[in-house]
Amino acid sequence: MKVVLSSMFIFLFCNTLYGTEVGGKKVFETYCWGCHHQTAMAFGPSFSEIASHRTAQEIQAMITDPEAVSKVLGYKRNAMPVLKLKAEELKAITEYILSFKNVNDKEDNKSKEQNKTIIEEPYPNIAITKEIH
Repeated sequence: MKVVLSSMFIFLFCNTLYGTEVGGKKVFETYCWGCHHQTAMAFGPSFSEIASHRTAQEIQAMITDPEAVSKVLGYKRNAMPVLKLKAEELKAITEYILSFKNVNDKEDNKSKEQNKTIIEEPYPNIAITKEIH
């Protein structure tokens, strides 16, 4: 029984570590989350900002050779490290980043509608009601 359980544990552990499918979110959590967030500005630009301004090729080039691409894009400095990703990881993270294209626009419009404040009666003017001594 112990041998069966041990074998099962080893299989599940190895399958988790060396699974054949690589997800963009997993790559993000492994390499990117320290500097980037999906829709909010962090140390680096958000994925929604990147996706709105860059092509898949530009994103992949920035990941594999950030110093050279930064110069081509006209940045004065670059803080992004070189990431040595496998081809499937690079494809997965690129697709994940591009999935956030126009997310802020959609969220901004939705939140503006939801947060619209309608005041039926304006606040009373405190200066008018305050007695002068």
